[in-house]
Amino acid sequence: MSTFTNENASASGQLLVIGLGLIGGSLARASRERGSFAQVIGVSRRASTLKLALENGVVDHAESDLTATLDLLKAGDVVVIAVPTLSVPATLAQLGEIMARGVSVTDVASVKGSVVAAATDLFGSMPDAFIPGHPIAGSERSGIEAVNPSLFVDHRVILTPCENTSPKHLDNVRRMWTAVGATVTEMPVDEHDEVLAATSHLPHVLAYALVDTLAKMEDNREIFRYAAGGFRDFTRIAGSDPLMWHDIALSNRKAILVMLDRLTDSLAKLRSAIDHKDSEYLLGVFTRAREARNHFAKMLECKSYLEATNMNHIDYQTSPAPAPLSGHIRVPGDKSISHRSMMLGSLAKGMTEVTGFLEGEDSLATLQAFRDMGVVIEGPSQGRVLIHGTGMHGLQPPPGPLYLGNSGTSMRLLAGLLAAQSFDTVLTGDASLSKRPMNRVALPLAEMGAVIETGDGGRPPLTIRGGQKLRGIVYRLPMASAQVKSALLLAGLYAEGTTAVTEPAPTRDHTERMLGGFGYRVDRQGDTVSLEGGSELTATNIDVPADISSAAFFMVAASIVPGSDITLEHVGINPTRIGVINILKLMGADITLKNPQNVGGEPVADVRVRSAPLAGITIPEDQVPLAIDEFPVLFVAAACARGTTILNGAEELRVKESDRIQAMADGLVSLGIKATAKSDGIIIEGGVISGGSVDSLGDHRIAMAFAVAGLRSQGEILIRDCSNVATSFPGFVSLASQTGFKIQELARQN
Repeated sequence: MSTFTNENASASGQLLVIGLGLIGGSLARASRERGSFAQVIGVSRRASTLKLALENGVVDHAESDLTATLDLLKAGDVVVIAVPTLSVPATLAQLGEIMARGVSVTDVASVKGSVVAAATDLFGSMPDAFIPGHPIAGSERSGIEAVNPSLFVDHRVILTPCENTSPKHLDNVRRMWTAVGATVTEMPVDEHDEVLAATSHLPHVLAYALVDTLAKMEDNREIFRYAAGGFRDFTRIAGSDPLMWHDIALSNRKAILVMLDRLTDSLAKLRSAIDHKDSEYLLGVFTRAREARNHFAKMLECKSYLEATNMNHIDYQTSPAPAPLSGHIRVPGDKSISHRSMMLGSLAKGMTEVTGFLEGEDSLATLQAFRDMGVVIEGPSQGRVLIHGTGMHGLQPPPGPLYLGNSGTSMRLLAGLLAAQSFDTVLTGDASLSKRPMNRVALPLAEMGAVIETGDGGRPPLTIRGGQKLRGIVYRLPMASAQVKSALLLAGLYAEGTTAVTEPAPTRDHTERMLGGFGYRVDRQGDTVSLEGGSELTATNIDVPADISSAAFFMVAASIVPGSDITLEHVGINPTRIGVINILKLMGADITLKNPQNVGGEPVADVRVRSAPLAGITIPEDQVPLAIDEFPVLFVAAACARGTTILNGAEELRVKESDRIQAMADGLVSLGIKATAKSDGIIIEGGVISGGSVDSLGDHRIAMAFAVAGLRSQGEILIRDCSNVATSFPGFVSLASQTGFKIQELARQN
């Protein structure tokens, strides 16, 4: 049983810290101040260190002789070895007896392989009470004078337990670190040393080498005198403890050498590019590196692209609209078109300029995937992106799995595009995407010759085997799906012969339109679209219109709040996307299209919406595929309408980011609206929306739909779990507030 508790709680056990430098001393003082242990004992060979440790309240008791403290320890106590890496084995050799008594032992060395090997050699096998650990925290200063009790707050501590590690001892060590504010994770020993060699040890070696090189140059005083901030920032870590880094370099020699060899090869290529004025190569390296720096941590942890590493969850608090809504606004760019512009622009010959690109998480996931496959992409900056296309066969194997966040569009369309590449790829996503069905694309692609392995139940991750020869097929969609159609057409670009897809009902035709814009011939005969494989794509310019799915929230908002008048500018009104307008008009909405024009093959217009009394309808089934993403907010319109609204034929809503039929029905019922979910639709009786609390289930469209419902509620509505709104509509709360919404973002801790 552990002898310490959570922060600020008293405990009866003891903590022994061997080595009172920055890490050991900071841990001792933090544990003492927070009451994690009844007594904190410090050991150091330096009398001056022990004197300062006692004077500054770092420890309760200090000893210069380790053996003098061992008899004081009993089962449940914790010992932390905080000495230099190469000194850990000698210290461990003195601790065998106390581990046998049930004392938990850990260390803080930044290399774990050598420590585990030493422990195994000393004791014949890895002791079950020894938990190798590594706090990812530090400072340029060292020694007892640098002790900081807040050093570990919101910093990561990596534990590397082995096969025979005792769960009891692991829990003791984990809780010790948690009590001082650290975030504890676990990692295999070899992986830890490889990761740290790349992210910590190599940068330190390079910083020392750079400063040493410049220090040997003639007139080095001038070099250092005029050093800019970048030099100071990069070389700051060369001010760390030389003895510590000497030990680390020798202890993690193998992993560091691997990384040095890789870097040497990259530097040689970079030198050649500079020598030969290879602008394209240089731009690619600098662009990829900048974006990789921003995204690597999030991809490794399956975080959202716009989410800070320690981001709080976001809830919305809405209040009834105190006045009519008004304004001329432009919502973010169309997500579907943004996705496809990245894909086709990357495969085209030449440079494609995209304006109006949606800088939301889903679109950024697609953009990052192509960066990972070697495409040079500049931006996005205020919606502008420059794509240096590689041509149809220029993609390169990614360095690892392509992480696609919450974007089902990215995963399904990429499955088709990657099925014909020469290399293997793995497509992964966050927890929500990992629950979504992928056999709907994997199975027809298999008919074309693709080899795609799915996870359990046909869900992600997807493993796509490269080197396959695809053949065109004639495929009739079992249900209307623009994503499946697009996946097959993208695979068809590489297939031998004709790929033809027949739809049971019209779906979004952005892929066909954009292929034509890139110079690729696509034929349509009735409900069948087809293309021949083997042609090329030519770069073009794309102006992404405002997303009608995002505009839909304001269409419904202006319709249901009396006296409202909102104009939505430059909205895409593709005939395969205007179901929301058609349905609202059938319900009695006052919607006018102004300034219609054609931009890059896509029809756009300004959409003016004025409030009007709505009436319930039976939604025509031919409109369902044309409004599939807009139904959550259309359900809110139905709740505010007079009479009953009935939806049939929308089973697709069951397998979106959430089960949108059930989620909306549950939320509306909790707000006093009578709503009955069916297998393929819903029945909603208009009524009075009360205040209350609803759960968006992390679904961005449900979160925004209930924000619209809050305009007509009788009281405040708390909408939980709204962080994913950024997937399609970054800046939603700000823009909504401009028109008269009363909505607040409430942050809560993870």
